[in-house]
Amino acid sequence: MTGPHLPVETHPHVDVIEHELAAELLGGDTAPASRDVAEYALWLGDDALILSQQLMQWVARAPELEEDVALANIALDQLGHARSLLRYAGTADDRSEDDLAFWRDDLQFRCAWLFCQDNGDFAHTIARQLIAASYQFALYSALQSSADATLAAIAAKAVKEVEYHRDHAVQWTLRLAGGTDESRRRMIAGLADVWPYVDELFRDEPLTDRLAGIAVRPSTLRLDVDRVLDAVFAEAELDRPDVAPSSGGGRRGIPFPALGGILAELQVLARAHPGAAW
Repeated sequence: MTGPHLPVETHPHVDVIEHELAAELLGGDTAPASRDVAEYALWLGDDALILSQQLMQWVARAPELEEDVALANIALDQLGHARSLLRYAGTADDRSEDDLAFWRDDLQFRCAWLFCQDNGDFAHTIARQLIAASYQFALYSALQSSADATLAAIAAKAVKEVEYHRDHAVQWTLRLAGGTDESRRRMIAGLADVWPYVDELFRDEPLTDRLAGIAVRPSTLRLDVDRVLDAVFAEAELDRPDVAPSSGGGRRGIPFPALGGILAELQVLARAHPGAAW
């Protein structure tokens, strides 16, 4: 199947060792993150953690066996990114990645609302993935030039994996939009459902202004992401959804209403057995 001419490479096999990048990057020689850098790492880590949790719900439920494997691999990649980012965020106040993942409530999370959207049907998940992966690819591509060496190193690894995530979503968008009348209807509906949460991804915040040269200014990513989405929509003969943007607020500590339920499932084992190790 041919799609838009995007710079995509074949996804390497998921290597469990690669998901230990956090431990390699954040060894004893790494200086603790400043409060602002830690907050920024928390934003990105929370995005990846919640997206991973959502995608794992497809295991044994995907429309075909190959998609069970593909979505599980993407979820594991996102979990690896979350581990790296949350571990770095925790160096500011001596908290572990587990502390940040399992022992904060929804008011303390900083994920953008897009990542909290329900899986819905398969087309809805692909619509969310198309936006999320296009955004993350542009973000990590830019973050490789960060003046913070740890963030730059995390981004350099993450961008290679997110490039596959983006290609996977692009190919499924084309397949669903160009398939049956029902698959096209569902793809259009999925895009309309997630589109209100796109603008928040590109909204500049005081934190990113303070971290000039370290953080990526969100608004600077919009052009690259729009270029990708426009190419996909043109190939799939889809229109951009005409829906009003959501107010969002995840970066400012206003959680999406469904986040509490997502965290209840994510955190239940750690909270039922505090201090357990296996």
